Amino acid sequence: MTAQHTRLGSSDLAVFPLSLGGNVFGWTADRDTSFDVLDAYVAGGGNFVDTADVYSQWIPGNSGGESERIIGEWMSARHAREDVVVATKVGSLAERKGLGGDNIRAAVDESLERLGTDYIDLYYAHIDDEETPIEERIEALSGLVDAGKIRYIGLSNYSAARIDEWFEVTEREGFHKAVALQPHYNLMERGFENETRQAAARAGLAVVPYFALASGFLTGKYRDGADVDSQRAQGASAYLDDRGRHVLEVLDQTAAAHDASVASVSLAWLRQQPTVVAPIASARTVEQLPDLLASAELTLTEAELAQLDKASAAS
Repeated sequence: MTAQHTRLGSSDLAVFPLSLGGNVFGWTADRDTSFDVLDAYVAGGGNFVDTADVYSQWIPGNSGGESERIIGEWMSARHAREDVVVATKVGSLAERKGLGGDNIRAAVDESLERLGTDYIDLYYAHIDDEETPIEERIEALSGLVDAGKIRYIGLSNYSAARIDEWFEVTEREGFHKAVALQPHYNLMERGFENETRQAAARAGLAVVPYFALASGFLTGKYRDGADVDSQRAQGASAYLDDRGRHVLEVLDQTAAAHDASVASVSLAWLRQQPTVVAPIASARTVEQLPDLLASAELTLTEAELAQLDKASAAS
């Protein structure tokens, strides 16, 4: 049985309830491994791939766009363009910093070239560029929809106030509406749940959280005494305090009750939160993928959700 696809906000995009993060492609996963991961994700029913033009510029020797190019080469090799919903982002690449109109229009053409396609399904404003008038960036993105270069607009890392402002301008000027929001949100990072979630609900935005597994902490592999060989070890280990240990304890109990992994339970909790459509999680090996895919079919009880809520609440 494969999990049902869910409509992404007000769009006509139907997506698998677990988005595959492309940040590792060209970084901790080489081209061949990335192809294998993408193959396995699609074979498991997945169709929602997330990337950005900046992935993975932070690696010495990389210039950005590595992830997009690998995804593009995979889509071409597999004739898979029509089978996947591709999301990418603009605004963080060093050479394309910010959300000025001319910059957006140049950046989308570069992303299209790397992806080897003539349209992008979901194009996120990656950052809130306060140096650029909000009308300018919305007009540019809306124009890309009119031009057929992107199908839908998304927002990433926007506050409640700026979401409200974005939609006020959109409504006033008759621009195409944004349909999705990508915030930092997981069991250990729950700041989204206040004003930002309310703003997302008001705007009808489908929420697609990144860092869904808290840099790997919510896989359960980072525990006292564990020595994990990972690029993200330092970030994940920062959660290993009394609160983090209690969260892992409740995750262990819940996972045992469902004969599931800790990662699957963590992602299922996030997927079942209000406004969330598809958490983003990445796999640097095919072996990591089954637990991610399994989360899409795992439904926690109200009691289990409440126990995890309580365990992870900030003290």
